[in-house]
Amino acid sequence: MVFDVVVIGSGPGGYEAAVHAAELGKTVACVERAELGGVCSNWGCIPTKALIHDAHLFHQVTHEAVNYGVVVDAGKLQWDKIVARSRRVAKTLSNQIAFLFKKHKIVSVKGTAFVVRPGVVEVKDELGKVVQVLETKNILVCTGARSRELAGVRVDGKMVLTSREAMVLEEVPKRLIVIGAGAIGVEFAYIYHAFGSQVTLVEMLDGILPMEDEEVSSRLAVLFRRRGMDVRVKTRTDKVEVGENGARVVVTDLGTGKWEVLEADKVLVAVGVVGNWEGLFAEVCVPEIVKGHIKVGKDFQTSVAGVYAAGDVIGPPWLAHVATMEAKIAIERMFCASSREMDYGLVPGCTYCVPQVASVGMTERQCKEAGLAYEVGKWMFVANGKAQAINATDGFVKLIFGKGTGELLGAHMFGAEVTDMLGELVLAKRLEATREEIASTIHAHPTLSEAIMEAAGAVP
Repeated sequence: MVFDVVVIGSGPGGYEAAVHAAELGKTVACVERAELGGVCSNWGCIPTKALIHDAHLFHQVTHEAVNYGVVVDAGKLQWDKIVARSRRVAKTLSNQIAFLFKKHKIVSVKGTAFVVRPGVVEVKDELGKVVQVLETKNILVCTGARSRELAGVRVDGKMVLTSREAMVLEEVPKRLIVIGAGAIGVEFAYIYHAFGSQVTLVEMLDGILPMEDEEVSSRLAVLFRRRGMDVRVKTRTDKVEVGENGARVVVTDLGTGKWEVLEADKVLVAVGVVGNWEGLFAEVCVPEIVKGHIKVGKDFQTSVAGVYAAGDVIGPPWLAHVATMEAKIAIERMFCASSREMDYGLVPGCTYCVPQVASVGMTERQCKEAGLAYEVGKWMFVANGKAQAINATDGFVKLIFGKGTGELLGAHMFGAEVTDMLGELVLAKRLEATREEIASTIHAHPTLSEAIMEAAGAVP
């Protein structure tokens, strides 16, 4: 049998692409070397959110319940059950993907893929033996990415960790150093601090969550410090030394030039990711690689005809929802089902610490660098009735509009459940809604989303 497409990888890009192709009436095979669902469902997006939920609940029980008139005698932490629940959530989603494959008659193949040439994919077992050869008209590579290594730091999976190992630790470390304050680093810093770890968060750039609006990043850093977390920005990690009783991390303050030794029981390295493409292609069909990622065109075809790629393997933004949309567009372009192109100006960004961070579009700094005239509307959650009712008044909604045009240029939110509120603003930006239209749209009361309406109406 010759398949219409063989998808390599079953993460949020791969499995969605396979299902989309099947919906278009195509014959599909999907090769996965690990669990269906890839890193996102099994070791990333989903199980981390289970841990974050439990961390927030634990913090509420142990620190906030008394504010609600609830007296809790003792908040006992059963860490093994918390980890087990996150693993059950991941397993459930993996099983659901298996059901989708069966429903859509997608051939699921277990093993490691190797592209021999365009149109031919070998599948190897754990010993490297070829167990199956798939012939296909097209190949879509959705192999994702892995944690990027930090120079001078060797990850051993025991004392020095990636996010994968951090998700299944046997116990909560007393002292944890997190290197890198992007979304992954910030989320794990929040998780373990909420569960009782003394956390030090180290970031070389000027602020944590450096891709977010500066006002959001600085406010989150203030809140983390107020809770007792040691947040260090403009700080370079020079060396990590592992001993029998823990790790020593040598850091340098880039402002003063002074170096210091920090000690911890565990060190989490979260300095980004790099695409998984090595060992995937025979020499005769290696696609063009740029900065560690596969280069593709607007149709997501690589430099090798008939070979497409989407998701983290092609580079930033490394987000599950981006991988899904890229992969679906790749399938549509592959089979001439549409001429859609990816709009990277509409990519939502979310960080699931508490309070949450959510954004779409340009920051104030980007507007200034682009020479755009803009105006800002902001509404604090302390002035929102629902936020007061649920005791979640930290944060704000900040909207950036083109001056004179009212065009929504960017939206930046910091507060309770803002990741669930973001969809409204992504849609507003896509439909080119103006400040006046957002401000005059009735929002249910009392809801947190009223802050969006109020922010639009608060432009001076």
